[in-house]
Amino acid sequence: MTIEKAVVSGEWTGRGGTPAAPSTGRLRPLGLHEVTLRPGFWQRRQHTSRTASFDHIEHWLERAGWLGNFGAPVEGRRGREFSDSEVYKYLEALAWAGDPAYEDRFRAIVARVAAVQQPDGYLNTNFGRPGQAARYSDLEWGHELYCYGHLIQAGVARARSHGHDDLVTVAVRAADHVCDTFGPDGIGSVCGHAEIEPALVELYRVTGNRRYLDQARLFVERRGRQVLDDIEFGRAYFQDDMPIREARVLRGHAVRAVYLASGAVDVAVETGDTELLEAVARQWRATVARRTYLTGGIGSRHQDEAFGDDFVLPPDRAYQETCAGVGSVMLAWRLLLAEGNPRYADLIERVLFNIIATSPSDDGTRFFYTNTLHQRVPGIEPAADTLVPRAASSLRAPWYAVSCCMTNLARTFSSLAAYLATTDDDGGVQIHQYTPASIRVGDIGLDIDTEYPADGRVTIRVVSAPETAWTLTLRIPHWATEATLDGVPVAPGLAAVRRRFTAGDTLVLDLAVRPRLTFPDGRIDAVRGNVAVERGPVVYCLESVDLPPGLTVDTVRLDPSAEPEDRDGAVIVTGHTQPAHDASWPYGPPPAPALSDPVEIPLYPYHRWARRGPSTMRVWFPLDRK
Repeated sequence: MTIEKAVVSGEWTGRGGTPAAPSTGRLRPLGLHEVTLRPGFWQRRQHTSRTASFDHIEHWLERAGWLGNFGAPVEGRRGREFSDSEVYKYLEALAWAGDPAYEDRFRAIVARVAAVQQPDGYLNTNFGRPGQAARYSDLEWGHELYCYGHLIQAGVARARSHGHDDLVTVAVRAADHVCDTFGPDGIGSVCGHAEIEPALVELYRVTGNRRYLDQARLFVERRGRQVLDDIEFGRAYFQDDMPIREARVLRGHAVRAVYLASGAVDVAVETGDTELLEAVARQWRATVARRTYLTGGIGSRHQDEAFGDDFVLPPDRAYQETCAGVGSVMLAWRLLLAEGNPRYADLIERVLFNIIATSPSDDGTRFFYTNTLHQRVPGIEPAADTLVPRAASSLRAPWYAVSCCMTNLARTFSSLAAYLATTDDDGGVQIHQYTPASIRVGDIGLDIDTEYPADGRVTIRVVSAPETAWTLTLRIPHWATEATLDGVPVAPGLAAVRRRFTAGDTLVLDLAVRPRLTFPDGRIDAVRGNVAVERGPVVYCLESVDLPPGLTVDTVRLDPSAEPEDRDGAVIVTGHTQPAHDASWPYGPPPAPALSDPVEIPLYPYHRWARRGPSTMRVWFPLDRK
């Protein structure tokens, strides 16, 4: 069936308004037409993205020349080989936002993109024209299929949120070209950067055209069979070292790894491949247990933006690329839909509050590319008109030469409501993330009110309900060792209430959101003997701007016997200071115990760090030696 016929007849295989729409699985996602954010933690960030980041992104896409590449002569092309993808991610963000104020601009950009597409569907501004490298001549680094992936995902977003239009046509033509070129009788390789795989599956879900699913499966099965040339980082960099079914853990470039795993889950779900699904779930479990930072971020190696070995998680070298956080949410969400295990939603929550919320500035015009956990020297804030090298700024920058993260944030914020809740075959509703929102699915209407994560009370009011019994299921976060639902204690995991609800009914979930000390696994050498502070799902940090003159974040030693306490929006911990003494040789006998009087130290959410100007910062603290 052509996409035009599918749209006209209403025969869509996907569910409208959601980035991932599997045809089967334990849970079905609720789309943007079913879940709406209301004023609160996440709606404020979504609003900033739409009212400030969109304009900022488009300004820089024009200024950096990446929009201008569509139609520019070969000698006038600017930016990296993958810069086309930033335009596509911006289009996806606009599509999910569905804001009429941006409709003319959306169509204008699509027209520029469509004008460059070749008759056979090929579309890339960096390859294939006279004076440029030939098409698909650099699959290791060229990113051609990666760019198609983001183009197709933008087309899927437009199809689900709006219906058929020019962008959808462009995306379908590109996907057909990929299938013609890389099918069973075509080029027997893959892209060095995974992304095309989940995009093709979602296009299959939208159109019902099986060839897109078959091509995605072919790409997944080819990966790991050394179809790409070896490089200085090794084939593990782009997950081409071993078949995905044989891997025990995610490895290599972190963004590539989670994008590939997301596509593999999509393929497994649509083809009923339980072996492939379990292979990815196994890798996810091992990665969370051994290669994930306290914040939920992934990637500890700067040179290749990659996972380190098991338990190699140095805070001062935490790369934690923001895009890897976005990809981690994509992967965990797909696994949650497939299996229903609340552990996946727990990780999504951790990544959202400590990576996604951390990267953008309050005004939505600057962002972190990487997310360190220990800033040793005050950073330098780049000027507002400065394009900086990738990850070169220790403070949020307005734009990077590799600026994948800001457009990734924009599309995530635009579609964020679709990650909050699900339904199942029995007609129940499951709430996975807590933020003010309205849910409307079938005869069920729910309003969620909460100040979470500042406060642990979540009130769910029934607006409408069917006249038969149904089940409302709430996730109880793994950290919530004390929680009640309507006054009855509930344990971490899932709390289900099945009954006949009526309009006006309320349920009150109380989670004990209070500060706690968190200790690392002893195998994490970099932070052995240290302690961190969390409150609910939020990681806290110390910044130098909150210390008295003469003290630095590196002289603080925390007293684990003193309970941290809430006070005026901060978490107050007790410790001592141990001034450093310079010597001619930095090794010797054990240091003397801290001699200072007890000091009260204010900590604030990690996602707020560097919002008050340059500072030093740390998340992990050495224990007090008494």
